[in-house]
Formats: sequence, C-alpha cells, structure tokens
Amino acid sequence: MNKKKGIIISALATVALTLPLAACGMAGGNGGAMRYPECDYIQPGALENYRYDDIIERDFTDASETPDSYFSLDRNTASYSLMRRTINEGRTVGKNSVRIEEYINYFDYDYARPQNGDALAVNGSLFDCPWNDEHKLLTVEVAAETIDFDDRKNNIVFLIDTSGSMYGDDRLGLIQQSFTMLTECLDEHDTVSIVTYAGDSRIALDGESGANKTKIANVLQDLEARGSTFGQGGIENAYKVAERHFTDGANNRVILATDGDFNVGASSKRALERLIRSKRETGIYLSVLGVGMYNTNDTTMKTLAENGNGNYAYLDSVNEARKVLVKELGGTFNVVAKDAKIGVTFDAEAVDKYRLIGYESKMLTQEEFEDEKTDAGEIGSGHTVTALYELALKPEAEGSVAAAEVRYKTPNTEVEKSVKFEIAVSDYTHSPDEDHMFIACVAEYGLVLRESKYAADASLLSVVNRLDALDCTDASADPFKAEFLGLAKKALRLYG
Repeated sequence: MNKKKGIIISALATVALTLPLAACGMAGGNGGAMRYPECDYIQPGALENYRYDDIIERDFTDASETPDSYFSLDRNTASYSLMRRTINEGRTVGKNSVRIEEYINYFDYDYARPQNGDALAVNGSLFDCPWNDEHKLLTVEVAAETIDFDDRKNNIVFLIDTSGSMYGDDRLGLIQQSFTMLTECLDEHDTVSIVTYAGDSRIALDGESGANKTKIANVLQDLEARGSTFGQGGIENAYKVAERHFTDGANNRVILATDGDFNVGASSKRALERLIRSKRETGIYLSVLGVGMYNTNDTTMKTLAENGNGNYAYLDSVNEARKVLVKELGGTFNVVAKDAKIGVTFDAEAVDKYRLIGYESKMLTQEEFEDEKTDAGEIGSGHTVTALYELALKPEAEGSVAAAEVRYKTPNTEVEKSVKFEIAVSDYTHSPDEDHMFIACVAEYGLVLRESKYAADASLLSVVNRLDALDCTDASADPFKAEFLGLAKKALRLYG
C-alpha cells in the first residue's frame, strides 16, 4: 500500500454520508427532548446544549504601550467543520463556536517552504483591510516542511467512545467508517490497537499488525453504543496500550473519537487538564476527533487536544474524515515542530494599534514564550498556519512594521530552534494575491458570524461578491475553497 499517496481500496472511501437534521434517530424539535434509541439518555433543550468556552474578543492594543504579542501555534480545524454542518442544516452558528483562526487554517495556502534544514519557515504580507478602510491586515505565515510518511512506523491506538450518546450514523457509525478508511493507509510495519469506553473501558484489539485490515475492520464494525461515559478510564487504558507497543522514532499516537460527553470520572475542564497533562511526557501524541451535534461538548475535546500535545478536528461527514485521515494523513500523523509558539513585536514608530484576530485561548506571556519548557502547539508535515492582525498605521509611517519570531522544538531531539521574519511599510501591497484575498474573506465571514464589535463594515454580501471574483473558489482549483463560497451564500440567506 502506498501510504504517501493515500490510495484507498475500501469501498467506504466513496461513501457519501447524509446527515439529517434529526440525526441519530432523535425525537423532538428545536429545544425539545432528544432521545437516543437503545440507550437511557435524554437531553432536554438539546439544540442549545452544545458546550463551548466563552470567547472574549481581544481589544486593540496601543503599540507604544504594549508592542509585543505572544501565542501558541497549532492547526486545529474543528470550529470550521462544525460551522459547515450547522449552516448546511439551515441553522445560524453559536457565536462562541467561531474560532476564526480555525476557519482560516482549515485551508492550504501557497506559502514559501523552509530551507536550510529548518522545519518551519515564516513570512508575512501587509494589505488593505476590506471591512475597515482605515486599517491594514498583516498576515504571519508559517509553513512546515514535508516529510515522507512512507518511511515512518505508526503505533496507533483508536480510543472510541461507545457510550449511549454515541448512537447514530453521524457518531459511532461515522467513526467506524473513518477508522476503516485510515486502516487502509497502514501496512505490516504499523501497529493498531482499539480501546473503547462506556460504563467501563476495555481493550478490543491489542497490537495488531496494520496488514490485517479485515480483522481490524471487523472489530470496528462490531462495536455498539450503550451505557454511560467513563472517559477517564478510556484515556488511561489507551495510553497504557500505546506505551506497551511504544516504538522509538515512530508515530506513537492515541486517536480519541468522541462527542466529548464525559459523565463518569474526571469530567471538569480542570480535572481533564490535570489528567491529560500527566500523559504528554510519555512521547505519545493525542489526536481528538469530535462527532455528533446537540449534546456534544466542544470544551472537553478542545481541552484534551490543547493539553495533550495534539490536534482537534470535527468530523461532520465521511468527506471530512477523508480529508483529515487520508488526504492530510502525513500532516496529521507526522509532527515536525513541537511546542510551536510565536512572538510578534510591533514598531510603535509605524504602528498606532493592532489586534490579533482569533487565538483567544492560546495567548502566552513573554516569560512563557521565552521558557523552553512551555507547552505550546504542534505543527504537522506540510501544514500551513496563519495568524492575522488588524492594525492601524500612523500617518506617514515608514520603516519596520513588525518582527516575528517562531520558536519550536524538533520532536526527536527536543532542541529549540527559531526562525524570524520582519515586515516593513514598503512591503505593503494594494493588490494582494488570491491567497491573501481569500484569507480576508474568511476572516470577515468569521467576524460577522461572531457578531464581533470590531466587524465595522463587514458583511456577508461583501464576502460573497469578493469570493465570486476569485479563481481559487472554482471547484477545479480547490474544492474546499469552492465549498466555502457555497457556505457563504447559504449563510447570506440565513443571516440576511
């Protein structure tokens, strides 16, 4: 099996999953009681019960008072695919679900790749802000090196929530299909284990060769959803199994698939932070795949990923599973930059004020940025990560605008490295390329959905009109960017 090309022989790769509004056989309308068949689980007020952390928007900062901005870098994308499902179901989006950096980073961009043995490269651009003609946008663009996935062994533990709330085609059914697709990308050099949890935790498969695809698929398909949710027991069991099969130099990873509805054992945000932080020194990475809707707990899944050296994606369809677990498998599995963090210093001679758009939960202090022991984000092979600032330049500004530094560790050596970039007023362009025009559209879309007090003249109609003029939103050029144009049009009809 050529894993690099992600050739899929399973017929599941061509299955399209249709997700009805009343998914999982649930009874009840908006705000009514929802019952999951074959389990004793009723969720009143279900449509309002998708749990998010509150997002407190960052104000503009006076560059003369606080010129420095520090935060952790990662490439989580869950917020975007959750939005897509919500819009496609004809509903407006909860504003606390909108993490604009995850919208922007859902897409790939044509950034300059690293040279001279670096794992990361950093660049930037300065151009006009479309929703506020007195401001500019500054991108800080990080691109990761691409490494060969075929040359690396994998020790994978599928940790699957099989509690009653996981009943349904868009929950356990979707996970069964998704992990079966992923299995097709593995071979005899890889090890696969399956751990489940409901009222308790059990090992369904222990250290099977990736070549035994039929056996792995059969175990997956035999899983059933029922009972309560002992997530803590499942996590502890999965890490024990991963440690038992640990391979030096391999991708040692637990992939947790859940709706995040922990109700037995550790379940509070603080308790989960303590639990998962105790595991991240094992050298085992964590990926979190969210599924489902209504009772789903985004806060739990985000907390686990951010504190467990991992990433977080939300699967709203088989197509999204294919994107995360097949098309981007090398980046999902192969971390090239560990504890990645960024510091941006603005020149107060040129910049009046600035505001980082998104990354609200990932801010760092200067001390944390400079401390090599600070736990930060992970960036995978071939991934691009974008940070976007809105800023006001001073009249007659000249010289430097900002200097950016990205610090990260190489996963195998734990040696911290640094890459730097500086952008000047003279780098401003009145005609940004399509990548940057698209990024501005995504950011503006997010500001509208967030009901941001900084949206100024932002509108979905403006977003749609600008997207319509871009070649990159043609389906033959980039199907994901083309899909975003369709979502923007649907949102325009929903929001008016």
